[in-house]
Amino acid sequence: MDSEFDNPSPLVRRARSRSCTARTSRVDDSNDRTVEPFASTEIFDHIKNINDPEHPYSLEQLDVVKEAGLLVEGSRVKVVFTPTVPSCSMVTLIGLSIRLKLSRVLPKRFKVDTIVYPGSHTSEMSVNKQLNDKERVAAALENPNLVQKVDLCLSGKTAF
Repeated sequence: MDSEFDNPSPLVRRARSRSCTARTSRVDDSNDRTVEPFASTEIFDHIKNINDPEHPYSLEQLDVVKEAGLLVEGSRVKVVFTPTVPSCSMVTLIGLSIRLKLSRVLPKRFKVDTIVYPGSHTSEMSVNKQLNDKERVAAALENPNLVQKVDLCLSGKTAF
């Protein structure tokens, strides 16, 4: 049964217990003159518990996402993530889960870029292009089977 996974024995790290109070505003506050910037710690708190599609572990536990891989500049968020193996077939699903989670919790004024860590995946350029193309992401989210798998990852369950 293990042979069906890209990485049947992933390295699992202990999740940190630290957590800040992450805002979950979907209000478009672009007209608010007292807009408080989001910190990378808040963004990390939103995505760290997304589950890996293949394993019963969070992206934080598998070191797929790290706080150091997040950059927040004004209304732009960049998330750099590292798949557990260079041939990970779930890399697009992981990136889509990150994008969808942030689109649900951040105000509309935010632009999210989801990037595979340079050199960490065999199809890095192709995956980055897919994940950051608005039309491709919208088309993917029209697929009910794919949305179901993403929702499973967001709910803390494995997608497969």
